[in-house]
Amino acid sequence: MKILDQSHLNAAKRILCYIKETINEGMFYTSSKNFNLVGYSDSDWGRDLDERKSTTGFVFFMGDTSFTWSSNKQSIVTLSSCEAEYVAANSDVCHLIWLRNMLKHLGFPQENPTEIYIDNRSAIALAKNPLYHERSKHIDTRHHFIREHVKNKEVELISCKTNDQVAGIFTKPLKREIFIRLKFILDMTSLD
Repeated sequence: MKILDQSHLNAAKRILCYIKETINEGMFYTSSKNFNLVGYSDSDWGRDLDERKSTTGFVFFMGDTSFTWSSNKQSIVTLSSCEAEYVAANSDVCHLIWLRNMLKHLGFPQENPTEIYIDNRSAIALAKNPLYHERSKHIDTRHHFIREHVKNKEVELISCKTNDQVAGIFTKPLKREIFIRLKFILDMTSLD
């Protein structure tokens, strides 16, 4: 059984204070004719001090509206920030393929590759270039699922700046001004 220490208690208090201060905030959705999917994928690297596992975060937008997101601890310990981002992007592409199939079934097929923004250029290179083998031969084969979908032009991985990485809000603590800006992009607003 894991024993909680003072740092766990402090973290729990911060979470409860945040919930108290944001109890009247929520998502505001508007109608749109833009059904184009765009995603953001991010990861921290080994921020979990107990298991040294990374956190995967993603958000998908349809037009300007965020409509699905996730934040999960990765099931493996990654050896670099590149690998953590690559594993995160692979997970996001799995979700994306499901979204693309669902939208096609609903009559909104995605004709162009879906853009996914990643703030790690090495992870993008790893997904695009199977010859990057020396750096990735230790990564389990299931995490190379992304390569097939990049090759088939269902997904286009695009580099973005870390401060513009919308999914960063799901993976790590941020400076207040960046956090507020990302909440605004996600359409989080006061419901009062």
